[in-house]
Amino acid sequence: MSNATASASTASSATRNYAIVTAAYWGFTLTDGALRMLVLLHFYRLGYSPFTLAFLFLLYEAAGVLANLIGGWLATRYGIQRMLTVGLVTQITGFTLLSLLNPAWTAVMSVAWVVVAQGICGVAKDLTKTASKSAIKITADQAKNQGSGQLFKWVAWFTGSKNAMKGFGFFLGGLLLDALGFQHALWAMAGLLVLVLAGVVGFVPPLMGKSKASKSAKELFAKNAGINALAAARVALFGARDVWFVVGVPVFLYSQGWTFTMVGGFLALWTIGYGLVQALAPNIVRRSADGLSAEVPAARWWSLALALIPVGIAAAVLLEAPNLQWWVVGGLGLFGFAFAVNSSVHSYLILAYAGSEKAAEDVGFYYAANALGRFFGTLMSGLLYQWGGLLYALVGSALMLLVCWLLTLGLPTRLALNASPPTPA
Repeated sequence: MSNATASASTASSATRNYAIVTAAYWGFTLTDGALRMLVLLHFYRLGYSPFTLAFLFLLYEAAGVLANLIGGWLATRYGIQRMLTVGLVTQITGFTLLSLLNPAWTAVMSVAWVVVAQGICGVAKDLTKTASKSAIKITADQAKNQGSGQLFKWVAWFTGSKNAMKGFGFFLGGLLLDALGFQHALWAMAGLLVLVLAGVVGFVPPLMGKSKASKSAKELFAKNAGINALAAARVALFGARDVWFVVGVPVFLYSQGWTFTMVGGFLALWTIGYGLVQALAPNIVRRSADGLSAEVPAARWWSLALALIPVGIAAAVLLEAPNLQWWVVGGLGLFGFAFAVNSSVHSYLILAYAGSEKAAEDVGFYYAANALGRFFGTLMSGLLYQWGGLLYALVGSALMLLVCWLLTLGLPTRLALNASPPTPA
């Protein structure tokens, strides 16, 4: 076999593996988005306070910090297919536990049960995400042997399509809650994941991504300057989104007379649009030959622009603008566009900074920061909304985004000498 034929075969195999992993994560994300709407709307209907609603998701987010760190190490040691399998089985387990919730239990027992089950689902989500994102780095590195320069395009499409699927999940969650009820909806979603699990076991290469893992915690955490700065910025970025998106927006819209299906449908459309913008980010952000000198300034500019949007919405809330709900809806649309581009650039940069040999560990470290940001944002979402309504949540979002912008000023615009440069898409 000639070198050209072998190289073409490698690129074809990489594309196939990318498509399989992406499809598997779509199925997972569809059920994960539905789960969030199921839990939020079901317990709000039962009369739980905004802080209690946020508390239901805290272990879900906190578990993701450890799951990402350990998941990245395990994916490097045992391979990506095994970690995808573990993530899917763990999610099915969490759904099953949630379906066993008994209406006759006390409020304390019910909350405790849901928090633990959500924690299991949080572990599942981040094990699956870390394995999937690591697969993109590996497959893109294989495909670039053909000069295809796929990394930014594949990251953007994966992230955007995943979030669009999450949007469909939001709508599905509200629909299933109305049509089947809490318990039967969970059973239906668990059944879907069994089909996804069969596809992963049957089609993802068993040893994909397997490499020599770090031998110590010091080695695991000793990342390069780019990854460290980007991880810190990611904490602030996703905290800024969730501080008003997790509790504030759904509860505010429901308080304005919207039905569960309307709330779920709107958040679904928002997330789908957000995902589409993410997928198109390579066409929006100016590209550079080295993969960093234009992309890093883009991350800085979009962070600063994003910070101005919650400030404007907060002003409308403070001034009690007429038809306030539509100010919020319109503002959320602008926020979603800017956030999508920003997030897509960040998702590209982590893989650009990451080393190929231990990509799963680098990605796991980064998404542990992502989970920490979601945890902090979720906690503050409940607290700030309970203290001062949507206004306080928006002010909190603006402050976090200012911190995010300041942190992006520390992102390096060139790789260390011992790192291989990313191929621009």
